[in-house]
Amino acid sequence: MEQVTQRSLIADSTLSTVSAGFVAVMVGFASSVAIVLQAAAAAGANEAQMVSWIGALGLGMGLTCIGFSWYYRAPVLTAWSTPGAALLATSLSGVSLPEAVGAFLFSALLTLILGISGAFERIMSRVPLPIASAMLAGILVQFGLSIFTSLEANPLLLGSMLAAYLAGRRWLPRYGIILVLSAGFVVSWLLGEIHLEKLSWALGKPQWVTPAFDFSVLLGVGLPLFIVTMTSQNIPGVATLRASGYQKVPASPLIGGTGLASLLLAPFGGFALNLAAISAAVCTGPEAHPDPQRRYTAGIAAGFFYLLTGLFGASVVALFAALPQEMIAGVAGLALLGVVSSSLAGATADPESRDAALIAFLITASGVSFFGIGAAFWGLLGGLVCHWLLVRRR
Repeated sequence: MEQVTQRSLIADSTLSTVSAGFVAVMVGFASSVAIVLQAAAAAGANEAQMVSWIGALGLGMGLTCIGFSWYYRAPVLTAWSTPGAALLATSLSGVSLPEAVGAFLFSALLTLILGISGAFERIMSRVPLPIASAMLAGILVQFGLSIFTSLEANPLLLGSMLAAYLAGRRWLPRYGIILVLSAGFVVSWLLGEIHLEKLSWALGKPQWVTPAFDFSVLLGVGLPLFIVTMTSQNIPGVATLRASGYQKVPASPLIGGTGLASLLLAPFGGFALNLAAISAAVCTGPEAHPDPQRRYTAGIAAGFFYLLTGLFGASVVALFAALPQEMIAGVAGLALLGVVSSSLAGATADPESRDAALIAFLITASGVSFFGIGAAFWGLLGGLVCHWLLVRRR
């Protein structure tokens, strides 16, 4: 049986799914690794401990991506909590590293309890698909816009990448993103915008920090970390799966699994793992593979690349720093165009829900934040309120 499963995985894997996994990791890693390092610095971590943070997060994301995607046969991607890292970067002043680790454990325990209790599944079952699709479109639309804002800053680089994308869509749709990556790297190299002088390869070493528990830190850091991660990351992450057609993947075990992984890795710097939304969208759309049943291999490929980032944490940070930001923005935006299109179509498919979905889209796309909670949550809440007033009451 194991040999049959192994052959099935090899047969289902294609160059497009592997490249989608790579792009997802590049998007997720490069867009927010600086925030994670800022959070580690705010906690008082030294250089070795910062590398340990990247290693723990890479290990956790890699194993959970591979495990979830393999078990559920769906492209389930996890990520570190970027809003959580931003919260930590601004709220850990005066908090010792052991106390910060104690807050990480508290947040992870709350996540685990919410997952194994099944409460998260019941919450998500009440979210209409047009609202979830609209929220996802609102999250991703900024990445589509970044293609053209970067085009203004670097027209030759982004113009060549856009031309490669259109050529791929016309003649090689399964390999469009590979062409975009290749064009971006070649043009960046010719323009002298890739700097590999300081790049060296070295394995990172885990650094254990014994946790300390302070009640005020648990409430002031651990509880907000849990709330921000749940509302700004996990809810959009589940919405990404639902909007892409993976309705049968249960949400609560995924939430519980990320909570358990965070609980185990917190002493090494794994402050919060959650379901991915933006990077997951790269692997859940048709760009990864035309057949939805074979896209799970993109999630497994992403897990493999995350494991590499964990093993070579310091080196990978230097590698991404060597690439021009316009190239990274262009790859991310072009890889997500198909998902933005399908999400907008799902949001506006039902005429009765169209107004509520539009409200959810606009609030999410606006980027507003209240009480430290991001726009995705408020977009979802606004859409649900409008849906209740305009559709259910009708």
